[in-house]
Amino acid sequence: MASSPAVLMRLVATAYAVAEKAGSIVRKVLHSGELGIIEKTGANDLQTLADRLVQKSICASLSKRFPKVTIIGEEDLPAETVEDDLIETGQNSVVLQKPCPNQYTNLKEEELVVWVDPLDGTKEYCEGLLDHVTVLIGIAYGGTAIAGVINQPFYNYQMEAGAGAALGRTLWGVLGLGAFGFQLQAVPEGKRIITTTRSHSNKLVTSAVQAMDPHDVIKVGGAGNKIIQLVEGKASAYVFASPGCKKWDTCAPEAILHAVGGKLTDMHGTGYRYDADVKHMNSAGVLATLKDHQYYLSRVPENVLQDLPRD
Repeated sequence: MASSPAVLMRLVATAYAVAEKAGSIVRKVLHSGELGIIEKTGANDLQTLADRLVQKSICASLSKRFPKVTIIGEEDLPAETVEDDLIETGQNSVVLQKPCPNQYTNLKEEELVVWVDPLDGTKEYCEGLLDHVTVLIGIAYGGTAIAGVINQPFYNYQMEAGAGAALGRTLWGVLGLGAFGFQLQAVPEGKRIITTTRSHSNKLVTSAVQAMDPHDVIKVGGAGNKIIQLVEGKASAYVFASPGCKKWDTCAPEAILHAVGGKLTDMHGTGYRYDADVKHMNSAGVLATLKDHQYYLSRVPENVLQDLPRD
């Protein structure tokens, strides 16, 4: 009899199904017209009903099946009973059929940490920039992001109704296995296209972006969205020379990027750790690339490095 899939692959398969449900909740809240927006720390730091419902759904669904896994979500929500219709019990069969990389076959539930951003790009969600929005579920072991699931609830939303394109998609990846749900592509050789923040810019961010000598700069919301731009050949580097990103913003995207040979570090070139007890802020900024990481690191200005102390 075939042995059952490893804990990691079962967790990823569950996270995939949970992320798909999360995407449907995000769409449902938008279509209701009642976003339930509240400001957390200001106008650029918002929370909606979708953030709250999705985090409850993801955390409760994963905890039910994997009670020993540590789950850390962005939203600080009160402990309360979760409605049955928010619980997802399924697992993605395609993920379950993939082989678990040898180094992860014997991992135990209690060794895994899950970082959840229920709605990455909340500001853009509220403003109708729906293609910026993602749901992020990252899985870490030993401080390293080893697997990630990204749902884009509104992928294809600009397609004509009836054009046959499904609304929404889910990308996923595991280190040592690869990443799936998209077509891997790099920016044409010799072109430098930088993707950076749309709503959290400052002098440091602008200085670092310009130092990369870009042919083009794209300003969009959401860390998940920016990493998708890297792996689909729309941008060469994601440059964010400022505190602001948190571990739940980068864990899932980093795992998917690393699974296809890319790299995500702080502006000094140091990787982030995703242990359960680390501080949540990525204080030294984010630099992510599909290739040529060292080139972009070498162009980070000295004043940026001095203003962004290492963690």
